[in-house]
Amino acid sequence: MAVENLAHKPARDVSAVIDHLIAATAPGMEAVNRLILSRSDSPVDMVPEIANHLIDAGGKRLRPMLTLASSSLFGDADGNDVRFAAAVEFMHNATLLHDDVVDESDMRRGRPAARTIWGNQASVLVGDFLLGQAFLMMVESGDLGALGVLSRAAAIIAEGEVYQLAKAGDLDTTAEDYEKIIHAKTATLFEAATEVGAMAGGASAASRAALATYGRELGMAFQLVDDVLDYGGAGGALGKNTGDDLREGKMTLPIILALRDSSPAERDIIRSALGNPASGAAELAGITAILTRHDTLRRTMAKAEAHAEAARAALLAVPASPGRDILFDVPEFCTARAY
Repeated sequence: MAVENLAHKPARDVSAVIDHLIAATAPGMEAVNRLILSRSDSPVDMVPEIANHLIDAGGKRLRPMLTLASSSLFGDADGNDVRFAAAVEFMHNATLLHDDVVDESDMRRGRPAARTIWGNQASVLVGDFLLGQAFLMMVESGDLGALGVLSRAAAIIAEGEVYQLAKAGDLDTTAEDYEKIIHAKTATLFEAATEVGAMAGGASAASRAALATYGRELGMAFQLVDDVLDYGGAGGALGKNTGDDLREGKMTLPIILALRDSSPAERDIIRSALGNPASGAAELAGITAILTRHDTLRRTMAKAEAHAEAARAALLAVPASPGRDILFDVPEFCTARAY
């Protein structure tokens, strides 16, 4: 897709896509939500308080829905889809608790981050509790293969977070470095979510591989879009939730491309604002102007669109069905968020 055509995306209304996914997975998600609530319980009061503070804050729960939807594509379900979906969501929420501590974030899902209420130590430990519960549910499933998938994902995600931390503020970070980071920290859990869903559904080896590829490519697109949104989306329209990546010194693709193409004066502007907690609206507007001037937001969206297309292509290896049609539209929904 040519970068200059991205201003016209999305070509159709995709607002109903997520509604279709929610409707298709509603019965399973009711069971997932019950399991999440029961497994968040603990005689140590602070554990459910912190866990429920994050869980109750909402979010679309896209990853567990993808697990359920992937399982539904096949006709030999083993009943583990709900356990796997809940485990995926627990892993995701554990990483959010840990990320907020690492990034020193004050807000999460529109409300104060748990670390600002209970402290960093409690947030880290409850994140560990959620990871433990996720693996306990996987053990209870009796599926050693699926346990292996999620265990490897947990290790890779941690590696990605450490790599991102090591690269924070490093102006020599390359696009290849960035791709390794987002593959590890984001795409890996999407990949695991759809792969274990396929396994729960009784997919063949070929279909399992196709769903894993679908999840991985979708996750890459999802993170690229998130990184564009932190600078106002494809058009650079700044809002109240923008600028966190800049202040935290995260080397995302829009910044990496801009540093590569910028003048010395522009690089100095980026250097002074990147990783500076005091960078405010004026600094963010200046950086966004540089990104717009070098077209790095739309170039990043071109990468996201390419990954979204690769996700759709992977699904073609799976037999046609209404469920496949729903999954086919999800990548477009993810990229449309930025326009």
